[in-house]
Amino acid sequence: MTYDYLIVGSGLFGAVFAYRAKNAGKKVLVVEKRRQVGGNIYCEKVEGINVHKYGAHIFHTNNRQTWDFVNSMVEFNRYTNSPVANYKGELYNLPFNMNTFHQMWGVITPGEAMAKIGEQRALVLDAMRAEGISEPRNLEEQARLLIGNDIYEKLIKGYTEKQWGRKCSELPPFIIKRLPVRFVYDNNYFNAKYQGIPVGGYNVLIDRLLEGIEVRTSTDYLADREYWNSIADKVLFTGPIDAYFDYCYGKLDYRTVRFETEVMDTSNYQGNAVVNFTDSETPYTRVIEHKHFESFGDDVYANPKTVVSREFSVEWSEGLEPYYPVNDSHNNLLYSKYRSLADNERHTIFGGRLAEYKYYDMDKIVELAFDMPLE
Repeated sequence: MTYDYLIVGSGLFGAVFAYRAKNAGKKVLVVEKRRQVGGNIYCEKVEGINVHKYGAHIFHTNNRQTWDFVNSMVEFNRYTNSPVANYKGELYNLPFNMNTFHQMWGVITPGEAMAKIGEQRALVLDAMRAEGISEPRNLEEQARLLIGNDIYEKLIKGYTEKQWGRKCSELPPFIIKRLPVRFVYDNNYFNAKYQGIPVGGYNVLIDRLLEGIEVRTSTDYLADREYWNSIADKVLFTGPIDAYFDYCYGKLDYRTVRFETEVMDTSNYQGNAVVNFTDSETPYTRVIEHKHFESFGDDVYANPKTVVSREFSVEWSEGLEPYYPVNDSHNNLLYSKYRSLADNERHTIFGGRLAEYKYYDMDKIVELAFDMPLE
């Protein structure tokens, strides 16, 4: 065999595993279907700005070991995820916190906010009991029961329906098991000890991980898998698990996103990296202004241009990038069948969000790539 490991896919999982294998003395080849490496964290330089081509990615973790590892590859900046919700011109901070509640109801203290939410939840519960309903039957009832009607109508309903392409009353309640409610004036979206974005963008991180490793882009492993399998002792497959098995049980469902990206002749378009549009009339779910991921304070005005991406949530179909697994009972059953086939593969191992049909944050991807045994 020419290689110890053939790694299919150069996203974060594949790149971290390749780095580990190389450092363990293994001979590694990475093949990537796209023209560039990095998977969905790839950044494209536009007007001197690192554009998150496949959507906003913010690295966050409570694991100090994971944080130290990625920082040993590249320096991370101080970016703190603090999205804003725009509902028909009204602006609210996310996640739901005291700034949100003050803007919504004029309350000032945590006690006042708790009382208001409790009052609204009680009204929903009374209405459900009057109808003889003991448990939420759909996402709409679940969300109203968790947070009350005001926040549901303005900040959840329209955004969620755009995300899923279905009415909240038609979505299962398990999609929203809980809602982050914080009775403090803190707009930090994540409850993580560490967060940030690589200085210079995620390409710097991926390039460092793949340094000294042979990489072939624009290469479709599945189009000639017999050849690729013949040159490596082991294959790590990070692509869609159903595609690997030729969709023999049928195709798994995904939600995906598309972007309309525009260069603007202004230094500062919306004043924040991420603004969610939570009304149902605005066709896109959010607008990303990429320079705010890496430029802070007066540095924002050093570049007279900015780049914004309008994000649209759409049903996945052939030719689109699969983003989010639809983990309902039908798809979970389908995945379990593919997982059984994967477990019987002797030559191939599977890892990453597409191969495992599961959404992962980036820190978890790094940890899983480190936990996977090297042979």
